[in-house]
Amino acid sequence: MSTVPGTWKLHRTRGSQAARPLPLPDRLALTAGLAAPFLVALALVPFRTSLTHTNAALVLVVVVVAVAALGSRTAGVVAALSAAAWFDFFLTRPYETFDITASADIETAVLLLVVGVIVAQLAAWARRLEVMTVTDADHLTRIRRTADLVQSANSADIVVDHVRGELTGLLGLRACRFEYGALLGRPPRLEKDGGVTVGRRTWNPDTDGWPEGEIELRAYGNGHYLGRFMLTPGPGPVPPLQARLVAVTLADQTGAVLDTAGPVRGG
Repeated sequence: MSTVPGTWKLHRTRGSQAARPLPLPDRLALTAGLAAPFLVALALVPFRTSLTHTNAALVLVVVVVAVAALGSRTAGVVAALSAAAWFDFFLTRPYETFDITASADIETAVLLLVVGVIVAQLAAWARRLEVMTVTDADHLTRIRRTADLVQSANSADIVVDHVRGELTGLLGLRACRFEYGALLGRPPRLEKDGGVTVGRRTWNPDTDGWPEGEIELRAYGNGHYLGRFMLTPGPGPVPPLQARLVAVTLADQTGAVLDTAGPVRGG
């Protein structure tokens, strides 16, 4: 127990470091969000007298959709702002200024911006749903196997021991134990969304790896805290978000059986 304060100090020190730079894919998406609408609007300049403003705006919406689908929500919003600005600058009178004299053009520019932001949001939701959908057969098997055990086991301890094994294999853990009772210390926590928090700070395991030390995964039943799995990461890479969400599901299944059968005494 004497090592807990030192471990927590290490977590706080690492968490308080300056913000890490964005991953390369995110930087590329933001660059595309800025540059792609500019380049497309510039390419439409020779046709601006014959191309209706509505059609030009639709072309730029396609660009925003592409950026939002391939990049992040932030990149999609940046693309929407960029598209609206360059639509105004290149494709509406007076040309090559940020002034718009016709009310119809103002409405088109505003709609372009609004539609672009909405599309960026929808694309972000779609990616989140895609990630959260468990499609891997092995993941489905783990969840179904645990659900069957929850229905048939005579003891909550059996389910806890089973889930410990499932988590060890799923997350590539070096060790996994279960604690029932009051929360002690402030270890890093695997959250419901598959992310990790260290104290009050968000930790991105996909870019930063696991935080050092044990990581808690709490089990709840009917909204009540009933225990936690203490995870010791192994030497391999951090499992993907999909696997971490499956781990959260397994902990929820454990919480359900604990809520019905009572506390776990061992583990």
